[in-house]
Amino acid sequence: MSEHKYTNRLATEKSPYLLQHAHNPVDWYPWGEEAFQKSRDENKPIFLSVGYSTCHWCHVMEHESFENEEVAALMNKHFVNIKVDREENPGVDKLYMTFVQLSSGGGGWPMSVFLTPELYPFFGATYFPPNDQFGRPGFKTLLTRIAQVWNISPDKVRSSGESMISQIKTYVEAKPSASSKELDANAVAEETYSHFAQSFDDKYGGFGTAPKFPTPVQLNFLLNYYAYNHKKPEKSKEAKNALEMTLFTLKQIAAGGIHDHVGSGFHRYSTDKKWHVPHFEKMLYDQAQLLSVYSAAYQITNDSLYAEVARDIVKYIARDLRHSDGAFYSAEDADSYPSEKSAKKLEGAFCVWEELELQRLLDEDEVKLFVTHYGVKSNGNVDPAQDPHDELRQKNVLMEQGRLEESAQKIGIDVDRAKQLIQQAKDKLWNHRVNARPKPHRDDKILTSWNGLMITGLSHAYQALGDQECLSLAIEAATFIEKNLYQQETKTLLRSFCGGPSAIEGFVDDYSYLIQGLLNLYEASFDERWVQWAFDLQERQNELFYDKDQGGYFNVAGDDKNILLRLKEEQDGAEPSANAVSLYNLICLGTLFDHRAYQKHQQEVVNAFYLALSKFPFALPALVSSFLVLSNGLKEIVITGHRENKQIESFIQLLSQSFTPNKLMILAREDGNIASKNSVVGEITRSNQPTPSVYICENFTCGLPITDINDLKAKLAS
Repeated sequence: MSEHKYTNRLATEKSPYLLQHAHNPVDWYPWGEEAFQKSRDENKPIFLSVGYSTCHWCHVMEHESFENEEVAALMNKHFVNIKVDREENPGVDKLYMTFVQLSSGGGGWPMSVFLTPELYPFFGATYFPPNDQFGRPGFKTLLTRIAQVWNISPDKVRSSGESMISQIKTYVEAKPSASSKELDANAVAEETYSHFAQSFDDKYGGFGTAPKFPTPVQLNFLLNYYAYNHKKPEKSKEAKNALEMTLFTLKQIAAGGIHDHVGSGFHRYSTDKKWHVPHFEKMLYDQAQLLSVYSAAYQITNDSLYAEVARDIVKYIARDLRHSDGAFYSAEDADSYPSEKSAKKLEGAFCVWEELELQRLLDEDEVKLFVTHYGVKSNGNVDPAQDPHDELRQKNVLMEQGRLEESAQKIGIDVDRAKQLIQQAKDKLWNHRVNARPKPHRDDKILTSWNGLMITGLSHAYQALGDQECLSLAIEAATFIEKNLYQQETKTLLRSFCGGPSAIEGFVDDYSYLIQGLLNLYEASFDERWVQWAFDLQERQNELFYDKDQGGYFNVAGDDKNILLRLKEEQDGAEPSANAVSLYNLICLGTLFDHRAYQKHQQEVVNAFYLALSKFPFALPALVSSFLVLSNGLKEIVITGHRENKQIESFIQLLSQSFTPNKLMILAREDGNIASKNSVVGEITRSNQPTPSVYICENFTCGLPITDINDLKAKLAS
């Protein structure tokens, strides 16, 4: 980096990503009117750079170009330069990423887009090297050429940008051809299942080829498909296959290098098909969703392996990603310094090991087992093809080579001794990592949306495992959001917190993910404050984001005038689409509060995405899962009696540990808001059943009260 120190307009921002660039020689602006006005006043195009603080290639482009004074001089002379954190401002990211994807056929971060002063995009791509190479222009050449084109014919460039936005508008607003044929949720689910069955990797788990992502939305769909179909004789084979694909994948991921065996938690994705060499970044949203899936797998199988992995995720997020007041930070970087004396960060440096290092740190018995179990080699176990920057030479990425029983047998010890040695080794290696290696950069930004996902994950884990810590962590996260990122007067969420709340209001995923989290937290705690807050948030989400003409939810509010075009998310990415989650929320809240208006919204959301659901439902498995809940109807399970009663606790524990994707558990309270709004719950509450009871209600009918735990087990199994 230059010896000169600069301070640009990013120095007062809260985003860790923007703050990383505050001392670049580039005259950066945050997204906002000051930058737009300068662009208009000076008739300069805008260079928009979008990324996030733990993005590897964002770091590369910063070091190569944004820290380079020659490049910065070109940028400052010819452009107004704007930095955006995609996690802090996803509306900006989504619009211009759509442009980049449609115009170039690809996308990713860092995203580099050139805009007119009116914010119309006219050229965009992702990472650019600073200099020309392989016959392609580098960033310096590109800056010069675009400046020349703008100076010669700005009106032509403006026209091109306007035309592109017009084309995107036509593309996203195109209504599907009218069809009198109503979508069948089961048929849509069958097509989705078939796609995953065909693309399943039966050797290594997961779907498709490298790079491989954990894709929890897909795994969650398959578990839901199993739950709905395994009792149907004509579908039992497919249901069993859906479960086996999911469980095998979860085992492979847990054994792979994508799982941090020493430090806990999961890395972002695997660069190879075997789940061995990961991209070492760790994201909160991955931990949250995988926590839900592993918890569900444990509910279905009662296999302790899945419970152990779920607890491992909780250990990681509670230790390394938790704010002292309860909410969770966003991510940890892939890159770090190998030692305090190192001058350059390397990917994975915090996590990988040399065999000699293990021999120095561990006892002889520990080394012998550890090397065998995790596939450690003297010259490293990373395929050079998975190490393009030569950062992992001689290094080992730990990956289980089989079951621990098998490793114990190979070296001639019993499995109990093996478990003891492995745990001792992990403890020693973790202590070494923490004390001898600089930790990776942590993105200390707290996002409302991702915390919503984690509240869901922790609530699911509490129900499956019964660990009180999970419930406490979920409650503390929800309390933090309510205290710091919720404006009570207007019932409006804020997007993020980093040293204080940001000024950016929440987007649709902030609402939908948090509402889902609060619904799940209610079922875990039966505290009605959470479900009432969820309803208030849903009302506000409808006001801000609902498309009253075509149904579904836009990703940005209508009053955001700096977004040229409001888009709707339908396909799942690393996270479920906000519309999929919103459909589930509408179903639950509509039922809990007997709010009939939500029934209309539910069907409109499905209709809004008729084309995608009918043509390529495998791209939106979360929406298919919610559609199945709508089609099958909620199974309301109403529990009556005093919470302190041991029999009530037995009922709740049994119900919580059963995996039923369309169940909604309600603890009836005479003074509760649910009982006053929900006629079914109200009637049950008023009946004043003296014995603790469970009522299972579906298809507008409630069964007789169940007062015996064995009868309840039989009913759930039927």
